[in-house]
Amino acid sequence: MLSRLDAAMDASGWVGLLADLVRARSHPGIERQEEEAALVLSRWLEERGIEASLTEAAPGRPNVLASVRGAGPGRRLVLCGHLDTVPLNAGDPGAGFSAEITGGRMHGRGTTDMKGALAAMATALVGLRETGALPAGTLTIAAIADEEMESRGAEAFLRSGEQADGAIVGEPTENRLALGHKGLEWLEVEFTGRAAHGGTPGAGINAISAAARFIALAEERLTSTFAARTHPLLGPPTLNFGTIEGGDQPSTVARRCAVRLDRRTVPGETYDSVIAELTALTGAVEAAAPGLTTAICRVPGSMLTMEHLSTVLDAAHPLARAVESARRAVTGALEPPTSFPAWTDAALLSAFGGIPSVVLGPGDLSVAHTPRESVSLEEVRAAARIYARAAIAFCGS
Repeated sequence: MLSRLDAAMDASGWVGLLADLVRARSHPGIERQEEEAALVLSRWLEERGIEASLTEAAPGRPNVLASVRGAGPGRRLVLCGHLDTVPLNAGDPGAGFSAEITGGRMHGRGTTDMKGALAAMATALVGLRETGALPAGTLTIAAIADEEMESRGAEAFLRSGEQADGAIVGEPTENRLALGHKGLEWLEVEFTGRAAHGGTPGAGINAISAAARFIALAEERLTSTFAARTHPLLGPPTLNFGTIEGGDQPSTVARRCAVRLDRRTVPGETYDSVIAELTALTGAVEAAAPGLTTAICRVPGSMLTMEHLSTVLDAAHPLARAVESARRAVTGALEPPTSFPAWTDAALLSAFGGIPSVVLGPGDLSVAHTPRESVSLEEVRAAARIYARAAIAFCGS
């Protein structure tokens, strides 16, 4: 049966699907951003006998849902991937949206993050339908919108009442099993002082200097704090200062300065605990500069309504065991499960949908969002086989 399944997947035309998905631009700035990619995917599935439905997460921004059912009752597994990408890199577009194939790799925006995984998921669905290899249960592909920004697609999927017993999110792990990842908060810390002439700086309150003191305090005080919170799988929490903006000109004491930071969280940390920790630092800065005021808020556009928490699945969970067994059978690789360094919609599925979730997909995260973005076609082929075998084991047990 497995040899027939593999042959059906190989003959499905998945390379052409991947190329068409890459050519279907779906990055911010495009009107009806994910619609073209959604239509490419849904038409490909329907041409192969699988009904696909499009539901809008926002006007012109659809999710695609399609399922294959086994002969008997069983678990439901969701293969979740996102249709959107980031834009091309300014000044260096790389391979653009060409989907050029050289050296066994397809090049272009979205190949790794994560249209390669979407093509593999659709291929698994087609192979299982054509061969009837899914003994029981249901396998669903959920191709969703807006993961790169506010996760509108994932929120719409969950708010629609969709339920499942497990999910595989296809972010690029080079087909290694990732049991979880850290949570994510993008925060802005604003400092407001008092402007004055640069020749009499004592008459003002310098917001840039206050921001610098805040950064120094954070690096001094939080390093040991984070080390003490190290999670056995995810590692320690992290904080990265990404941007700083303030002041008017060299001869004016800066009245305002804003720092934007990336805060990665581990289990046990929440938005409230993160804000409390940072507020203690801004309070110390305010105490040293009477008249200075500070404020902390989320960066607009960094999330919709559901908190971007961390997620971890126990290695003994039936989903983790099924995926890891399938991965080893297909690749022969014996590396233990790992964690994923970036945030994914797996956290929303697990925290707000109660759906146990893991991350596994083709591609190397280090080339995602870069001009060098590409994916190994052999990895995409292997991912389809992993998804199909994991579904047989998980849904039918």
